[in-house]
Amino acid sequence: MREFTARFASAEEIANWDNHVTANPNGGNLLQSEAFAEVKQHFGWKPLHLVYETADYTSYNLALEKAIPLLGKIWYLIKGPDVADVEDIPGIASANADLVKRAKLGVFTVKIEPDIVLSDHARQVIESAGLSKTHNLQPNDSTALLDISPEPNELLRNLHSRGRNAVRRAIREGVEVQNVEPSDENFKAMYSLMTTTVEAKSQVRVREFEYYRQFWTNFINRGQGRMLFVYENGVPSVGAFVVNYGRKGTYKDGGSLQKRNQYGDSHLVQWTAINQLKNLGCTEYDFCGTPPSDQLKDTSNPFHGLGLFKTSFSKTVTDFVGCYDQILNPLKYKAWMTAGERVARQLYTRRTGQQFY
Repeated sequence: MREFTARFASAEEIANWDNHVTANPNGGNLLQSEAFAEVKQHFGWKPLHLVYETADYTSYNLALEKAIPLLGKIWYLIKGPDVADVEDIPGIASANADLVKRAKLGVFTVKIEPDIVLSDHARQVIESAGLSKTHNLQPNDSTALLDISPEPNELLRNLHSRGRNAVRRAIREGVEVQNVEPSDENFKAMYSLMTTTVEAKSQVRVREFEYYRQFWTNFINRGQGRMLFVYENGVPSVGAFVVNYGRKGTYKDGGSLQKRNQYGDSHLVQWTAINQLKNLGCTEYDFCGTPPSDQLKDTSNPFHGLGLFKTSFSKTVTDFVGCYDQILNPLKYKAWMTAGERVARQLYTRRTGQQFY
């Protein structure tokens, strides 16, 4: 086991945060970014910038902190820590415990969800470090990933036949995809398309409009986000918001009208976004959320409809290990799991109208 130390980032490191995160072993994640940290700061979380160091590399990770009455604090390393191998998770956990104890930070549990591909070995290593599996929080703990490094013609040939045929037909029939300005009108149109799609194809709850407005604005202002629309009869009929963060592109948000006349329009939006992000240096595209690989045909899964669309591009689904809790205070954690988390989530949502996580 590699030994790690943990510390808080310096002011200089925070000022160059995105450069550090995208240089992590796995290239970082948009949910570890400066833009996202600012979003969460406005929605109930305190961003902390953690640095893990070992002899071989340094990893920069965003931790979100929330104080829980009577229990203390929880840390949420959203889509982190970014490590070179699952074998480094025990060392990271040890460094967390040491930092919390040494600095008397009052943290009773640390939630982690590293982008480590699920396997029996990965599960065994994480659980051997004393971490406990808990419910997953992010939609892309199972997701469709696409290698977008090949040249465009080869990349198109590499798509699943359903996606490739839809893209080609949309091009033949003259479907037009437009990049749109970050105006309030376009944001509201995008939000409307999203809620329409979620109501039709999944049971996932959509966050409030202000959350998305902040998210989209933050990434666009940093040159890390773009919004694309297809119009039908002068009205947005398909929309997508995509993020370029380091070498990774992500289809973060999207939606469409359920009754449309232009075949392949949603596929052409994705194809256009993929090529734009490829030109910005991205080599991987994350469709951001599908059912787990063994549930793709399960119509009761809340992501079933969205999964059908996303797997028309990538032929496989990647399952990550998901969310684990590092228990630093067993008594407080037991209280948290028995009733504390449920009550905290209910009270927070009732008070703010927002999702707890």
